[in-house]
Amino acid sequence: MQVNTAEAIVIGAGPAGLMAAEQLAGAGVAVQVFEAMPSVARKFLRAGIGGLNITHNENESVFRQRFGAREGAVGRWLDAFGPGALRAWCADLGVETFVGSSSRVFPVEKKAAPLLRKWLRRLRAQGVQIHVRHRWLGWSEDGGLRIQSLEGEQRWQAPVVIFALGGGSWKKLGSDGSWLSLFSNAGVACAPLLPANCGFEYPWPEDIATQHAGSALKNIALEVQDDNGETWRRKGDAMLSHYGLEGSLVYAASSLIRDRIRQDGACQIHWDLLPDSSVEQLTERWSRRKPKDSLSNALRKQCGLSGSKLALLKALSSREEMANQQALPALLKHLPQTLSQIRPIDEAISTAGGICLEAVNERLMLKSMPGTFCVGEMLDWEAPTGGYLLTACFASGLVAGRGAVALLSKS
Repeated sequence: MQVNTAEAIVIGAGPAGLMAAEQLAGAGVAVQVFEAMPSVARKFLRAGIGGLNITHNENESVFRQRFGAREGAVGRWLDAFGPGALRAWCADLGVETFVGSSSRVFPVEKKAAPLLRKWLRRLRAQGVQIHVRHRWLGWSEDGGLRIQSLEGEQRWQAPVVIFALGGGSWKKLGSDGSWLSLFSNAGVACAPLLPANCGFEYPWPEDIATQHAGSALKNIALEVQDDNGETWRRKGDAMLSHYGLEGSLVYAASSLIRDRIRQDGACQIHWDLLPDSSVEQLTERWSRRKPKDSLSNALRKQCGLSGSKLALLKALSSREEMANQQALPALLKHLPQTLSQIRPIDEAISTAGGICLEAVNERLMLKSMPGTFCVGEMLDWEAPTGGYLLTACFASGLVAGRGAVALLSKS
């Protein structure tokens, strides 16, 4: 079989892969990009349907803490390309951004498509060649790349190859995690792919499943204990689903909940239904309850509790608990719920696991495969939604792309 050669190859045309290609092309390197799907950056476009949250405008140290145990490694990527640099990059493309609610950053047009069109136009002007419907099948016996196209299997070789194959969620958009076994069989240290930014199942009573599914839990707080016994607490919004729980607040805590379920079989969380009021304030308000008011009316009038929050309280407490007037204010502030089932990985917004960061060097090149780099979500790190995932994916692509340029300059 004929072997095609290239100066540099990128496998996967999401944000991380395209950013890596841009670094190579900007240094005058001819880049071939291969994408298995019929079009590029499908998950990126999907993320922008409700408004593309591209990064987050908050204190640098707080931003980096969002990456948990991988704060140190991801922080080095952010040193090269952090939130400010990403916004400047957008502006250079002609895409202005603004800081929205909760310090989230969006393009002025809100959507991903205009940004992507301008980016692809610039990449093509730089000479980047993008081949869609070209799926990487693995390595040939001589170490070359096996690429399946509509015309049949092709063989390619290049001194540098950057893999940007995504995680294991949203298979229909191209991230199916099938690459994991190929790297593992090649001796690369990998961790199992796990759902991140995911929902959890809970057997709701029928009234929630039928009347409140899809209802938001606005201005609510969630508490979870980590493995060290320390309490994680955050205020935000969640959502009742027909299957259980989802929403930004749940996603933010999902890694803690997921790991506890995997370790212990279940995880107890606690809801603060009224985070802006103390137990003492609620007790005082509750004392003003009118005897003729029903419990639901009294909670609505005295505590401002109604709708989905009231439904959550009823679903997670007994009649006896709700009738205990002395204990009820404390229950509103610390309502327990036990979760034991994680939603399927393909439904998760992102994934943890993948190629262990210990398997790559500071430029994200595999230590066991000189000239082969890995970027984006296929590496073993995770972060909550809110622009953190996208920022780090862009940053990893830039780091690897520059690393590949440096390697080529030495050859």
